[in-house]
Amino acid sequence: MFDQVAPAYDRTNTVLSMGNDRFWRAATTRAVAPRPGQRILDLAAGTGASSVALARSGATVVAADFSPGMIAEGRRRHGGIRNLSFVQADATDLPFGDAEFDTVTMSFGLRNVNEPKKALAELLRVTRPGGRLVVCEFSHPPSRAFHGLYRFYNDRVLPVVAKAMSSNAEAYDYLNESIRDWPDQRTLSAWIREQGWTDVAHRDLSMGIVALHRATKPTDRD
Repeated sequence: MFDQVAPAYDRTNTVLSMGNDRFWRAATTRAVAPRPGQRILDLAAGTGASSVALARSGATVVAADFSPGMIAEGRRRHGGIRNLSFVQADATDLPFGDAEFDTVTMSFGLRNVNEPKKALAELLRVTRPGGRLVVCEFSHPPSRAFHGLYRFYNDRVLPVVAKAMSSNAEAYDYLNESIRDWPDQRTLSAWIREQGWTDVAHRDLSMGIVALHRATKPTDRD
């Protein structure tokens, strides 16, 4: 499914989110705070739009995704960036060594993993002690009134726009369902904490349509 939508994926997301995807990406980049000399894993990177933003800092960035179509499109667009590489990877069985990354991040991909808690544990494994986790994911607006408007948009408007924009409108039916069934901010924070991460916190973006979660891997002294 993701292979089929790869060529128009970023453009369609911008339209469906009414441009908010750029704001969410910028907020995630600020939370990661990439610096030269760091090694960063961007998991569920898709075509690498978020990875490019991280790589501009001078950090070494690995863009990983389960979809070979997404990886191929990312290499086609961004393969010339020296400090950015693309790797096909399963989030629940990452092909990286222990404590290999200073920061790991995942945007709008955790809910697509069959075993998200296992993915969070794998991200912990490949992060160095004291390293950081940043997860940007769809969530549930806490305002009941705004939540109703948001559900109306997802149920009635999004399918129509997706059909006009995307080569695979059914993929965006799945998107709507996966957002609706995904747990809220507090539940995801609890999942992160259960896997061994500390200093777990989150903040809402766009009135809670999206939540930005942050955590730290404990050191031996913790």
